Amino acid sequence: MMRLDPYLNFNGNTEEVFNFYKKVFKNDFTSLMRFGDMPGGEKMSPGDRTKILHVALPVGDNVLMGTDALDSMNQKISAGDNFSISITLDDEAEATRIFDALSERGDVIMPLGKEFWSDLFGICKDPFGIQWMINFRPKQK
Repeated sequence: MMRLDPYLNFNGNTEEVFNFYKKVFKNDFTSLMRFGDMPGGEKMSPGDRTKILHVALPVGDNVLMGTDALDSMNQKISAGDNFSISITLDDEAEATRIFDALSERGDVIMPLGKEFWSDLFGICKDPFGIQWMINFRPKQK
């Protein structure tokens, strides 16, 4: 299985944006996590803890996802860098192959590694400037 979904980044107003999309697409979030919910989140400033770490909104057969970019984490976004294409795979070797192929002659932003939400996750930019997020999640048995 391979799934592609858009992932949007905003400068602190993700909650406002996604509440708007929620009304437009007449659907509810399937996931909403705040930075304060992640491991170590309690050490963040009160304002950063309330910002959106991840939100997911089903739109038809796809999922529109988003996050807040935080100044405190040195995250800066600008037009053209405020979105990614997220790929979720259930084959670890294929996830690694795709990540390596996309990042060849591009940039590795976050190397593939285990995260609390995914068995394997990484972010890269391809040679043409498109940002990709690769997730590996094994099939549920």
